[in-house]
Amino acid sequence: MAVDIAAIAKARDRFLSLIGTRPVIMGIVNVTPDSFSDGGLFATRAAALAQAKKLVSDGADIVDVGAESTRPGHTPLTADEEWARLQPLLAALVTEAGAPVSIDTYKAETARRALGEGVCLVNDVWGLQRDPEMAQTIADAGAAVVIMHNRETTDPEIDIVADMKRFFARSLDIARRAGVSERHILLDPGIGFGKSREQNYQALRAIPELRSLGFPLLIGVSRKSLFKGLGDGVLEGRLVGTLAANLLAARDGAEVFRVHDAAEHRAAFEVLRIFATPGGS
Repeated sequence: MAVDIAAIAKARDRFLSLIGTRPVIMGIVNVTPDSFSDGGLFATRAAALAQAKKLVSDGADIVDVGAESTRPGHTPLTADEEWARLQPLLAALVTEAGAPVSIDTYKAETARRALGEGVCLVNDVWGLQRDPEMAQTIADAGAAVVIMHNRETTDPEIDIVADMKRFFARSLDIARRAGVSERHILLDPGIGFGKSREQNYQALRAIPELRSLGFPLLIGVSRKSLFKGLGDGVLEGRLVGTLAANLLAARDGAEVFRVHDAAEHRAAFEVLRIFATPGGS
């Protein structure tokens, strides 16, 4: 399918124009049977579309759809297998969700097909470094991109912040050489990917330092095992931990938040706005 560059640009700019005005919510729609939080819940076209619409109604500014789990120990898919899950529902999500749509993939072929359906952002968990065609695919469509830090293995001994900076420098060089506009780039420290628990904490504490690289930061901590054990079964501990971490990240300068729970985040960010504004109400 041919890429409609004008339509992509319109949806892209609708999303990007919000960055810097308030915390931006990216709602998660997983069409996978094995995602760590909601695997299998939204695998059908009807369920995925209903969830996307609910997220937007609850406050999501963009919907991020993924068809391959990238949790530790996940089973990789081919591009054709990934597309078989996406193709029945992606066009409907783009036209009916009520917000821009992004695609969570590290495969250029999947991204190319999704861009042909009208998605406006590619969320690449390997930061343009896994598929050599990804950066050019994004540049040709004029799409936005999330460059996420990742590692093949976890090494608790390394300086994870320095490693992230080196990784981002390589990714940004790839993006520039392909012609991706810097105005369309977001960075993601990759919480939960190739990091020990302490390194995840270090990455979150480094938000002000990473923000100085000059790109908006997206934070994806939603319901992750980082918060496992909180709540003692009385409260939804992973949700509480997610909300607390995202509020702190917003205070430190992060701009976009990839979450499963849009309504709760919209309310929490409103509280943050009130208390951060002198005389706010």
